[in-house]
Order: sequence, then C-alpha cells, then structure tokens
Amino acid sequence: MISQLFVLAALTVAAFANLHHEPIHHAPQPYKFGYSVKDKHGEQHREEVGDGKNVKGSYGFTDARGIHRQVNYVADHAGFRAQVKTNEPGTANQNPAAVHIISDAPYGHGGYASAAGVGGAGYGYGDLGAAGLGYPVNGGYGVGYGLLA
Repeated sequence: MISQLFVLAALTVAAFANLHHEPIHHAPQPYKFGYSVKDKHGEQHREEVGDGKNVKGSYGFTDARGIHRQVNYVADHAGFRAQVKTNEPGTANQNPAAVHIISDAPYGHGGYASAAGVGGAGYGYGDLGAAGLGYPVNGGYGVGYGLLA
C-alpha cells in the first residue's frame, strides 16, 4: 500500500513538473482592424494598421447634433504623433505637445464644465448655466461639450 502511494505521489509530481513551459516570444506580426458604428446617437469609428514596428490609424465620432472629432495618428521610430480635427465649440487651432488640433468651430470662450460618460470622463465646454456632458472615445478620456441644464 505504501509503495502504491509512493508511486502515485511520484507520478503526480512528475505530471505537475511538466506543466511549466518557457514563454514563447513571437516576433511582431502585421495586423489591420477597424469598425464603424452608426445609430440614432451618431457615428463612431476606428481603423488601425501595423507592420510590427510602425502603427498608423484613426478614430472619431460624430454625434446626433453634428459635433465631430477625427484623430489621425502615427507611432513609429519618431514617436507618437496625432492630428485632431474637430468642430467642437471652444476649440481653436492650436498645437499643444505633439498634437495638431484643427478646429472648424467659431472661436469663443465658454466656462469649463465637468463631464462624464460611459467608459471615461473628460472636460467640456459649457456656457454660463450649462453642465458638461463628455464624449469619451473607446473607453478613454474624452473632451465634451456642455448642454444647458
């Protein structure tokens, strides 16, 4: 009986010892993906392509009122670079950091309002007496614009 238990224990240890595998490191592979969703609330989309070293893509949305934001980006040996095109109220042509913002919105200054949205939060534009409503894209942080409260 003891010898049978010993054999059973030895087989169990041997079985668990074989479960350890060295991680397999795969070389980066080219890929491409995208999606587009249109419904009564507007449209959102994303497209990206990568060759293992470089990535190029875009994402954006247009809400039911015609407010849109389009972000085109590249990530390569020179780093990450993005260009944002929008008509969101309160934006102006400016280039903070390495981001180029191209705005079709009329220039004006409104108060900043807090914002919240599904999957993230952001800051928004709101006139006096307005509360902000953010539009996060892809579960991240978003810049929104205010709705009258």
